[in-house]
Amino acid sequence: MVKILRGVIRGRTIELDEDAGIEEGRPVQVVVKAEVEPAPGRRRSAAGAMAEYWSEEDDRLLEEIERDRHRPSTREVPE
Repeated sequence: MVKILRGVIRGRTIELDEDAGIEEGRPVQVVVKAEVEPAPGRRRSAAGAMAEYWSEEDDRLLEEIERDRHRPSTREVPE
């Protein structure tokens, strides 16, 4: 069984936000992945999570995609 739960580390204990649904005393494997906290006053988003990896080239590509989206999609047919 695989279940993704969130929680908070308190020393050597992880306090889960909800019941894991596993009987007490049963051995489990735990993979710990720290969540990235959004900057104060900012929402968390996919773009925000990638901010430290973002480059000027990425900005340029997104601007090009946005321009292409607004170009007319029809072509004139020669007579």
